[in-house]
Amino acid sequence: MLKRYFPILEWGPKYSRSTLVNDLTVAAIVTIMLIPQSLAYALVAGLPPEIGLYASMAPLVLYAIFGTSRALAVGPVAVASLMTAAAAGTLASQGTPEYLGAAVALAMVSGLMLIAMGLLRLGFLANFLSHPVISGFITASGLQIAAGQLAPALGIHAKGENFFAIVIELGRNIRFINPYTAAIGIASLIFLFWVRSSLKPLLRRAGVGDRVADILAKVGPVAAIAITTAVVWRFGLSSHGVSIVGTVPKGLPKLALPPLDLSLWMKILVPALLISIVGYVESISVALTLAAKSRQRVDPDQELIALGAANIGAAVSGGFPVTGGFARSVVNYEAGAETPAAGAFTAVGIALATMFLTPLLFFLPNATLAATIIVAVLSLVDLGALKRIFIYSKADFAAMVATILATLAEGVEMGLIAGVSLAIFLHLYSTSKPHVAVVGQIPGTATFRNVARHTAVSDPEILSLRVDESLYFPNARFLEDLINGSVAENPRIRHVILECPAVNAIDASALESLEAINQRLKDGGITFHLSEVKGPIMDRLKKSHFLKELTGGVHLRHYDAVASIKPDLADRTLHAGRVEEPVA
Repeated sequence: MLKRYFPILEWGPKYSRSTLVNDLTVAAIVTIMLIPQSLAYALVAGLPPEIGLYASMAPLVLYAIFGTSRALAVGPVAVASLMTAAAAGTLASQGTPEYLGAAVALAMVSGLMLIAMGLLRLGFLANFLSHPVISGFITASGLQIAAGQLAPALGIHAKGENFFAIVIELGRNIRFINPYTAAIGIASLIFLFWVRSSLKPLLRRAGVGDRVADILAKVGPVAAIAITTAVVWRFGLSSHGVSIVGTVPKGLPKLALPPLDLSLWMKILVPALLISIVGYVESISVALTLAAKSRQRVDPDQELIALGAANIGAAVSGGFPVTGGFARSVVNYEAGAETPAAGAFTAVGIALATMFLTPLLFFLPNATLAATIIVAVLSLVDLGALKRIFIYSKADFAAMVATILATLAEGVEMGLIAGVSLAIFLHLYSTSKPHVAVVGQIPGTATFRNVARHTAVSDPEILSLRVDESLYFPNARFLEDLINGSVAENPRIRHVILECPAVNAIDASALESLEAINQRLKDGGITFHLSEVKGPIMDRLKKSHFLKELTGGVHLRHYDAVASIKPDLADRTLHAGRVEEPVA
């Protein structure tokens, strides 16, 4: 039990000197990468840059204790930062103690929710976020974050509640561009895009190993920060209107409880829940992907607990909501992290940087951090998915488009709610009219297939229907109407057989419909049969009166059902020459 909830007890006793060396090496690499990201994502959340560093210490240590993924690197990420800004912004103005308190409280409430979900094994709730909805939400969030960071990258002011408001403000204030800031921001963008796309091939051609080249390409933002900070300091560009980070407090964060204001917690319950679920989906997706590559096991329910503990750690150390980051985790994996201890060592590296290196960040231009954010979040934008999903599923395409538009127009919370709501509605609508096929026996076999697609033998007195969906309240009446209509159109029908190989559930509403169908058919002198009913469904049906009142029988195979009614036809078709070529 202890090892289940404290995975460190599983790998800790096996920890060796060689593992320590590997984890320390990985930690040094990830620390270099995490420092600029932590600063940048704190700005996305509307918080002072040092808060990003605070959110990158205790969470990593706690995840090392409770987490089951060896490569997952938790910390501030773009989408969670944007959602934090959106939620806290409705309660207080940026830069105020109340705003910081709301962000810290979000981390605490989110952490408590995640732990509760983990203990109750509610990880399945994340399944309500379909891939198209998540893809659309992340794409829209990436566009909104990028648009919001264009202003500091160009040295202008442009605030807005949503993407379109930000774009309008950018257009209005474009004439106020600060040339020095714009030069730094644009140069940083060009450099970072070049690092992302061209540095690795260049290093490979120079003989650098693939893994080292990939890692060097991912820590490119550090070079941009070092160069632009030196330029601003050397030429005194802060006196020419270039916005800089300024004084970043030295030292470790003070441990303290977040605001214990019940009214505040009630106001942030929904945003905290959304942050929890979105963060968990992003985190577990990364963890499972990397675990599959290294053939390791990740426990989804324990990951909820680990992520919850990480967020509580962020809250008590003055940070904001965190989750597993894709880019950092990939670097963690490719650099050779062997245990979650690599994350704890990364936290030590961040702590040392906070204690000794923060004075070097005084002249760091905000334009460089903005450029770092833009390049990072644009990698999340996947507009090509729109075409792929449109070709495959119009319903999923509609959910994705609705999520994108609602997020861009109304903000992250409404966008996510709109996407999930529409996806659930479309699912209910599609299953309310399930595919039902009239089936017949394929000559030479005991197999039954759709008569519209295959050359199959059927009898006018037998209506054989295969329903390709579970039976529950949205489609219960549909099945009633279909059978009633079919019987009314063909007065020769004396038997109705419902084939159920795809029926995985029958709820109370569907049971009532089956009882109504059975009674109506009985009143018309027609027997009602079931075939290929799964065991768990039979177990539930035996608890009702339906089977006792059923006018026909329940058959293991559909062939058996037909043979019980027309044995000569079934046997003759079974031994007939099979027609191989299906009808279009």
